[in-house]
Amino acid sequence: MVRVLVTGVGGPAGSSLAGQLRELGHWVLGVDMQPVHGSAADMVSLVSASSSPDYLWELRGLVAAHGIELVVPTVSDELVLVSEARQGFAPNVEVLIADPAPVRIANDKFFTMRCLANAGVAVPDFGLPGDFASVNQAMARLGGSLVVKPRISRGGRGVQILEMTADGGRNAARVWSSLDDSWIVQRFAPGTEYAPVVLHSRPEPGQDDLVVVLEKTELKEGRVGNAVSVRRIEGAESADVAQLADSAVTALGLTGPIDVDVRRLQDGSPVVLEINARFGANSAFAPELLENVLGRYVAGRLTGRLA
Repeated sequence: MVRVLVTGVGGPAGSSLAGQLRELGHWVLGVDMQPVHGSAADMVSLVSASSSPDYLWELRGLVAAHGIELVVPTVSDELVLVSEARQGFAPNVEVLIADPAPVRIANDKFFTMRCLANAGVAVPDFGLPGDFASVNQAMARLGGSLVVKPRISRGGRGVQILEMTADGGRNAARVWSSLDDSWIVQRFAPGTEYAPVVLHSRPEPGQDDLVVVLEKTELKEGRVGNAVSVRRIEGAESADVAQLADSAVTALGLTGPIDVDVRRLQDGSPVVLEINARFGANSAFAPELLENVLGRYVAGRLTGRLA
């Protein structure tokens, strides 16, 4: 049994992970900035927001008080902070997060697109609002309907589709007028959306890397948003998506569990929309991901720091 601290236990990624860990017989301390029902973990603690200067010390206090051996961050807002603090976080404690440099890139959707494009990984045409004189110019240059979203955000929050509809594009122009360069604009990919889950043990490709492709069969906001339901796909149906997700994770140099968003363009080709350097909300549909992580942890293979 491993004693694990899971952050964001009230959120979809954290609650799913806590449930999986408990089913495997591990003891889970769940923390969240919002009150969470006690059944979410073996023990639940309320903590400050990750923006608080006390946040890391609160986690360290809980780690010491409850004999935690493994910390798994699942909240996007904290990933850079926790990654920067993971070395020497606490004696004999492993923190499941990649190195700070790739985590910082993945944390910013514009930097992610630019890094992947430079590496030759397929992404939709993109830019910053300031790159265009108007929404009409953005649509003309990027090839039609657009998606805008905050460069740094959690999940599907703030995502909007801008398109020419029966109103002649007035709503798109209104939304566009409120944007600054803290947002990213991408060409809208209208095809099937996927949530591949990836596990890399080292920045370069390895034989024990893992990729499982999940198809999002329903989205919260209809055409965008978090997945309401998914199904696992394998073989030829998933091969190009799996290869693309693996290439994207390799290009950024991420390690550990990674949640990738992929969607097909109108011509059917897949493109990467964004990358989250953590377990995703649908990791229960790929149980080998957690089993592999725990196996590597127990074997001391995750970072090589453990005996």
